[in-house]
Amino acid sequence: MDTVLITGGAGFIGSQVAQRLLARGSRVVILDSFDPFYDVRIKRRNIEMLRAAAGPRGVELVEGDLRDAAVCQHAARDATAVLHLAALAGVRPSIQDPVRTMDVNVRGTQVLLEEMRRLPSRVPLVFASSSSVYGGNERLPFRESDPVDRPVSPYAASKKAGEVQCAAFHHLWGHAVTCLRFFTVYGPGQRPEMAIHQFSRRLVNGEALPFFGDGSTLRDYTYIDDIVNGVVAALERAGGYHIYNLGGSHTTSLTALVQMIERAFGKQATLDRKPEQPGDVRQTYADVQLAERELGFRPTVSMEEGIARFARWYLAERATGNVA
Repeated sequence: MDTVLITGGAGFIGSQVAQRLLARGSRVVILDSFDPFYDVRIKRRNIEMLRAAAGPRGVELVEGDLRDAAVCQHAARDATAVLHLAALAGVRPSIQDPVRTMDVNVRGTQVLLEEMRRLPSRVPLVFASSSSVYGGNERLPFRESDPVDRPVSPYAASKKAGEVQCAAFHHLWGHAVTCLRFFTVYGPGQRPEMAIHQFSRRLVNGEALPFFGDGSTLRDYTYIDDIVNGVVAALERAGGYHIYNLGGSHTTSLTALVQMIERAFGKQATLDRKPEQPGDVRQTYADVQLAERELGFRPTVSMEEGIARFARWYLAERATGNVA
């Protein structure tokens, strides 16, 4: 039985990748600090659901900080693959506290890489990067070959640093490394501060939606099931050092996003208009041809369908008191 270590595995993406891996018969070790950036009860519930599905022998939880070498060593001791998702997420929080963002995302990644040196070189690493590394790139769609040396937020800089750290690690020690640039992941289980979840909650509760700029900014949203497919493919096909975009390969304006959410919930939104925020980029748009060719990745869930699925999940969770 293979054993996959997932750092940040109690979170949105990690718990859903874990569910897929358990379904295929893998054993999963989750390293998570349960950082209170958002309600830790959500992460605890994710762990409970995984254990209920797989039993305690299928899921091991190591609760601790990524920056603690002893914790990393313990979590990675039996790993046959490592999926590194743990990070302080978000552009705006990184601007408010750039030192902590760099400490966790950059130093934490280096501690993990150092502990992976204890493992056989055949153990691959998949690193969660971000579309934010493209900064204010105006060439669309974004390609992996585009220059990414001008990030516009500490979070983006930390993810670019992680890719470079992983490249050096691969060069020195031979482990296969795949860096995945995620493009705005959404769907059931999404973190509550993310736009789609936040807009849905405010709409249902009769509150105004914070609306930054004139509504023309464009985002490439990617449904969680598509992301999970891409991550699992990267774990299965690891070799060498690679960077791939994982995105929906379709853009949606902020105005169109609000309209989709209104239709999904059958309610009219009130907008609290605000100026554009520092660190936000005007557009993201993934070219996924490389991931399609080498990983077999192809986004399958449209925005309309994805928003409808999220709305059904949200209303069901709200009815049981699991979301506000």
